[in-house]
Amino acid sequence: MKFFASLLHFVFHLGYLGPLVMGVLDSSFLVLPFGNDFVVAGLVIHHHHGVPWYVLSAACGSTLGVLLLVLVTRKLGEEGLRKAVGAKRYKRIKSRMESHAGMAIAVSGLAPPPFPFTTVIAAAGAIQYPVWRIVVINFLARAVRFTLLAMLALKFGTQILIVAKSAPFEWGMFVFVALCLVASGLSVWQWLKGRTLF
Repeated sequence: MKFFASLLHFVFHLGYLGPLVMGVLDSSFLVLPFGNDFVVAGLVIHHHHGVPWYVLSAACGSTLGVLLLVLVTRKLGEEGLRKAVGAKRYKRIKSRMESHAGMAIAVSGLAPPPFPFTTVIAAAGAIQYPVWRIVVINFLARAVRFTLLAMLALKFGTQILIVAKSAPFEWGMFVFVALCLVASGLSVWQWLKGRTLF
């Protein structure tokens, strides 16, 4: 619990840079579902005046993380992605991405977990979908998502804080963060394993 509280404390004290930093981590190889959502909601609840800046910072952070992921997966190529996610899953992803890549990127930017955001972005990079399109679509989708989230935080801020300060929530977050760290390690290991095969 102390680790999670310390992490949130650190990110919150970064102010407008907090969502940027969390966005880069959340949208690249690390697995931090709802990580940036919590950061944006918490900052908006405590500092209503900063809503546009928190939304912009979170969208920019996510876009930087996506750019990093795309640059790596473009080098890995389709074969690298196939080895990282498995042949069967890759075939299904590729068939959808080739005809609806832009829509898939937009939906993945808007949808909450467990939608496979990282897999969709990695697939778009691997099939050589234009980088500028991936970046622009992701930025717009994330801007919409974080704007809606900020509006909900403004409306239900007090109730969110009551739940967030409860012991079950804190213990749940502790377990959740631990699982995310393990999943992040596996994610990075998979991509590195795929990279060494070239």
